[in-house]
Amino acid sequence: MTGAQKLKLVVNFVNLSTLAGFAAGLIGRARFSRGPRGLFLATGYRLGFPAAGAFTIGNVVLTRRDRAYLDARPLLVEHEERHSWQYFWLIGLPLLPLYVVGAAWSWIRTGCPASRNPFERLAGLADGNYVERPVQPFGRTLQQTFRRR
Repeated sequence: MTGAQKLKLVVNFVNLSTLAGFAAGLIGRARFSRGPRGLFLATGYRLGFPAAGAFTIGNVVLTRRDRAYLDARPLLVEHEERHSWQYFWLIGLPLLPLYVVGAAWSWIRTGCPASRNPFERLAGLADGNYVERPVQPFGRTLQQTFRRR
């Protein structure tokens, strides 16, 4: 680990975001292991929320999949590590409501919670396995949402 990654590891413990990640993993009955660059991997996460293939709280990357899934996807792990830096810069858990606002903004603009979410864009949409969707009229977003149900 670099000095900056060590600092992020310590700060994300102090700001409680990594502890919140461990709590989420425990609630979701995940298996924990050490990951690269100061990350912890919580695999086999069993809760249905959120719907993403992987998500990060503090320095903890959570996924419903097994460790091999993350090991085979280094760009996804790098994407999730960028989210851990977002927790560092936003002093921890304030990221969560800001992320929800970003996801809502993105959904209003594109019908997708990631395409225009600034946190996902800064983490690298493609690295997170997201496809960038174009901005569309809000009426189309509503039609798509209610048509799916």
